[in-house]
Amino acid sequence: MKKMRKILKSSILAALAFASFGMVSCAKGGDAKTGTRAGSADEPGWKLNAEKPITFDWYINFSWFARHWGDSKVSKYITEKTGVNVNFIVPAGNEAEKLNTMIAGDALPDLITLGWFEGQVPMMIDSGLVYALDELADEYDPYFFKVANPDKLGWYRQDDGHVYGYPNASYTPADYETYKGKLTSNETFLVRKDIYEALGKPDMTTPEGFLDALRAAKKKFPTVNGSPLIPFGTAEFTDVGNSQLQSVLAHFLAISPERDGRFEDSALGLTENPEYVRWLKMLRQAHEEGLIPTDIFVDKRSQIEEKAAQGRYFCMLYMNWDMQAPQNALYSRDPDSIYVAVDGPKNSKGDDPQLAGGSIAGWTVTLISKKCKDKARAIQFLTYLISEEGQMDTNFGIPGETYTVENGIPTLTPEVKALDSNDKNKQETEVGVLFTYWMLMDTAWQAQWGVEYAPSLEQPQLWTRPYVRSYAVYDGLTLPVGSDEDLIYQEIQRRWGKELSNLIRADSEEQFDKILADYNRFKVDKGYIKVQAIQTELMKKNKAKLER
Repeated sequence: MKKMRKILKSSILAALAFASFGMVSCAKGGDAKTGTRAGSADEPGWKLNAEKPITFDWYINFSWFARHWGDSKVSKYITEKTGVNVNFIVPAGNEAEKLNTMIAGDALPDLITLGWFEGQVPMMIDSGLVYALDELADEYDPYFFKVANPDKLGWYRQDDGHVYGYPNASYTPADYETYKGKLTSNETFLVRKDIYEALGKPDMTTPEGFLDALRAAKKKFPTVNGSPLIPFGTAEFTDVGNSQLQSVLAHFLAISPERDGRFEDSALGLTENPEYVRWLKMLRQAHEEGLIPTDIFVDKRSQIEEKAAQGRYFCMLYMNWDMQAPQNALYSRDPDSIYVAVDGPKNSKGDDPQLAGGSIAGWTVTLISKKCKDKARAIQFLTYLISEEGQMDTNFGIPGETYTVENGIPTLTPEVKALDSNDKNKQETEVGVLFTYWMLMDTAWQAQWGVEYAPSLEQPQLWTRPYVRSYAVYDGLTLPVGSDEDLIYQEIQRRWGKELSNLIRADSEEQFDKILADYNRFKVDKGYIKVQAIQTELMKKNKAKLER
C-alpha cells in the first residue's frame, strides 16, 4: 500500500510538471453547469467567454483596502474586455476574525487574496475549501501554464503535488540575476528632509546618536503647523508585536535569521540578541523622555498615514511604499518637507543593513474557493491577470488613453503621471493604473521597463538598492495548523505582542530587564525549542527547493 501511494504521488507530480511546461495542448469541453467554454494551450479561455457578463465576489484580507471596481477607467476597460466585473469584499475590523468566520461557516466568496504567511492559507487547503489551480487550468484553461511562472508554481506546490494559490510581488532567483541593481526594498528609515537638514544631518546609526537627534528635533521644532512634533514613529502595533521593530529592525542591524544552522524567528529568537536588545533599550529611554508618545501604541495605519501627511513625524522606521499618499501630499505643499531615507540603526560594528527585497513567496496569494459561482471563468480571469496582457492593462491601463508606447517602452501619459504624483487617491479612483489593483501584480516584470518614480517617492526607493538581498529561504515557515507547535507559537507571539510595548514603556532599565527575562523564560518553558526545530527543518526544505 505504501509503495502504491508513492507511485501515485510520483504520477501526480509528473502530470503537473508536464502541464507546467505548457504541453497540455487541449482542454475538455468546458463547464456544462455554467456553459463556460474551455480554453486551450494556444488560446486563453477568457477570450472565448468575454461576451458573458459575470460578477465575482473577491475577498481582500486587508481592512485598509478602499478601492472599488467599476469606478476607474481601467476596471471598466477590463470588464468590457473580459466580461468580468468584481465586487471587492473587505473586512471592517479584525481581518482574522472576518476570514475565520467565513471559513467556519463554509461561506467563502469566489476569490480570496491574503498574505501568504497567514495561517488560513494552509487551513483552507487542508480543509478542501479551495481548488487546485493546476487542476482547474488543466480542465478549463491550459493557457494558464503558458503564462504562469514555473518557479512560482514549484514554490507553492504542496505535498500532494498541487498548487492552490498564485502570488503577487514575487521575485524568483532568476529575477535577482536579471534585475541585479534594479531591485528595491520596502524597508527604510525615513527622516523629514527639512528638519533633518536643519539639525545638521545628525548621525543616527548608534543608539546614542539616535537619542540625541530625537531630543534636538523636539527642542528645535516642538510643533508642526500647530500640532506637537512626533520625534519617532513606526508601523502599528498588533496583538503579535510590530513588524518594523522586529524583522525590519533586525535587517537594519544585519542580524541573520539563522544562528548555528538554526532559524531564529523575529518575535521568538531576537530577544536574546544583544544588538537587538540595546536598540530596544534606546526606545525605552526615548519613551521615558517623552520622545515617543503613547499614541504610537494605538494608532492604526490610517492614523499613522494622516499624521505623516501632516509632516508631524521627525523620523520613522516604516515601509516607504506605504508612504505614497503622505509623500505626495507633503511634496505638493513643500518639496523640502517630504521624508527621505538615510542611514538608520546599525549594529555595534557599523555593518551595512541587509534589507529584504521581494521574495519568491511574494506578498499575497490569491485562491479560488469551492464556493465559486464559475470556477472555469475564475481560473480564466486569473490567467488573464497574470499574463503580459493583464499586467499591461492593470499597470499601464488603456492604450492611447492612459499610456503610449515609444520604442517598445510603455509610458504613462503626462496627464496621468501628474495626477498620480499630485493626487494618488484620485488617480486610483478615477484612472486605476500602477498599483491600484495589486492582487496579482508582477513587480519583477515591471522592472524591465525601468521604474519611473514620482519626485516625491524616488529617493527612498533608490536609496535601498545597494542593500537589497533575498530572504526567500525564510519564507513559508508556517507551522502545521492546529499542531502543538503552532499553538505554542501563537501563545508566545501573543505574549510578545504585549511585552514589546511593555518593554518600551518600562519605567526603568531594571524593569525592562525583568520584563525581558520573564519573557525569555516564558518562551522556553512553553516549548520554543520545539517550534524552532520545526521551523529549522522547513528552512532546510526551502534551501533544497531553491537549489533545484
